[in-house]
Amino acid sequence: MHLRFDEIKKASGPIPGVIKKLNEFEDVMPDELPRKLQPKRAVDHEIELVPGTKPPVRTPYRMSQPELVELRKQLQDMLERGIIKPAKSSYGAPVLFQKKADGSLRMCCDYRVLNKITVKNKYPIPLVADCFDRLSQAKYFTKIDLRSSYWQV
Repeated sequence: MHLRFDEIKKASGPIPGVIKKLNEFEDVMPDELPRKLQPKRAVDHEIELVPGTKPPVRTPYRMSQPELVELRKQLQDMLERGIIKPAKSSYGAPVLFQKKADGSLRMCCDYRVLNKITVKNKYPIPLVADCFDRLSQAKYFTKIDLRSSYWQV
């Protein structure tokens, strides 16, 4: 079942505590992302490179005419929404498209070369089986899917 935040607020049922909690954090879970750059946060995202390596620059992949049209459309949308801005950078990664279930195209940045020279985070990721074991007695299980979450880092 998939419910938008505004639909959950209107719903009546056995989960008033969930609705109360969603109302408390409504400002960080909007139905539509703001069409402007988010305010600066206390923590900046940083990618640390392996010492002695240089930022990778890759040439773009070839694209069909329809893909180029879609690329321009998506880049323009991200510019207008403040997700990206024009920049001169020593980094460069090609993009490609993956078809979604609904037939639309998801733009994906190919950061494999960058990933190879990135200092890895040593934070241990829990095993999925352990997570499900801890949830076995839960009354409710909620999955929150952020819209365009990658761009919200």
